[in-house]
Amino acid sequence: MCLAAPAKILEIFDEGNRAWADYGGIKKKIVISLIENAQVGDYVIIHAGYAIEKLDEKQALENLETWSEFLETVK
Repeated sequence: MCLAAPAKILEIFDEGNRAWADYGGIKKKIVISLIENAQVGDYVIIHAGYAIEKLDEKQALENLETWSEFLETVK
């Protein structure tokens, strides 16, 4: 099963094609080349390592809270 998860862009590198992103405390490298004008601080939805959509901050924080609640139920 594949899921898309929200994350915040922390640092952009590789000529603007890749970034470090924070998934609520977990940091991973992602590909941002599919997102137009991606900036540090943007929230994006990540699927299979690719940013596929920008989110506004309110929506992103709500999604991260839902993820946190979900993860607590599967512990």
